[in-house]
Amino acid sequence: MTEKFVSSTLREKDPAFEQPLRPASFDQFIGQEKVKERLKIVIQAARERGEAMEHMLFFGPPGLGKTTLAYIIAAEREAGIKTTSGPAIERPAELAGILTNLNEGDVLFIDEIHRLSRVVEEYLYPAMEEFKIDIMIDQGPSARSVRLNLPRFTLVGATTRFGLLSSPLRSRFGIANRLDYYDPPSLKEIVLRSAGILGVEVDDKGAEEIAGRARGTPRIANSLLRRVRDYAQVKADNRIVAEIAHQALSLLEVDEKGLDEMDKRVLKTIIDNFAGGPVGIETIAVAVGEEPETISEVYEPYLIQQGYLRRTRSGRCATARAYRHLKIKPPAGASEELFPGR
Repeated sequence: MTEKFVSSTLREKDPAFEQPLRPASFDQFIGQEKVKERLKIVIQAARERGEAMEHMLFFGPPGLGKTTLAYIIAAEREAGIKTTSGPAIERPAELAGILTNLNEGDVLFIDEIHRLSRVVEEYLYPAMEEFKIDIMIDQGPSARSVRLNLPRFTLVGATTRFGLLSSPLRSRFGIANRLDYYDPPSLKEIVLRSAGILGVEVDDKGAEEIAGRARGTPRIANSLLRRVRDYAQVKADNRIVAEIAHQALSLLEVDEKGLDEMDKRVLKTIIDNFAGGPVGIETIAVAVGEEPETISEVYEPYLIQQGYLRRTRSGRCATARAYRHLKIKPPAGASEELFPGR
């Protein structure tokens, strides 16, 4: 039973599981208040002028609502939305096919837009600026370029790696918004809302227990809620209280600070295998059996934000808080810089 319960966490990225919980309007979208207010003003102004909105960019850690906001923007504009991702567009012809199938006012959402190839990216520039694209017809000596007009659309880009966007692409977005991690009260609201949609009873303390371990991320909060729901269905008559949530999350190896098994494996590897660091990200990835990009994009940001990991020019170092959290005594002779207040 335990193996089946733990393996069910793999479903957290399945769109079929995320879609029912996705907010459909700004009123349903909890958190990111400043971003929502700016977007409402932009949408209303564009509606009053009868124009397409400026191109928008959302950036920040995964799971904070970038895709959801793109869908809400399209809904508020009563426009269609077409979605794709940077790695999925390999050639300019594929981008041309997407752009020529848009309708007036549509939203084109490109996730992980920083992963567009340079050739495709340059092909996108005139589409964003002039709503035109050049199509090459034939090959060799008879090849010629034909310029096609595009409907006025709004490109919404999303990225977890803002620094990897090229300056020319970044400058073509009229609006850029950073999404920040959520605080526990906001995550509690999200858990309670999602519980109502899923038809599971959760009291305030149970919702707080889940929210406190969700790493400031709504996607993780909803994923944990589903797993706790499974546990409550089998063990507690489908009712989630604080104790049931604690038991379920302990079974998932998610501790009271939101650190899961891989987070602790990364920290323990740095501490046990490399004397607390510094150690390079590639070495850590090999030691824990994970891709370097996954370590740096999924696990490292939260560990750094919470003060468990420190990034230096020489590599990653475990902090005093990491030693204390893992109940490991710092090595003898460790510097006060690495272990302040020891």
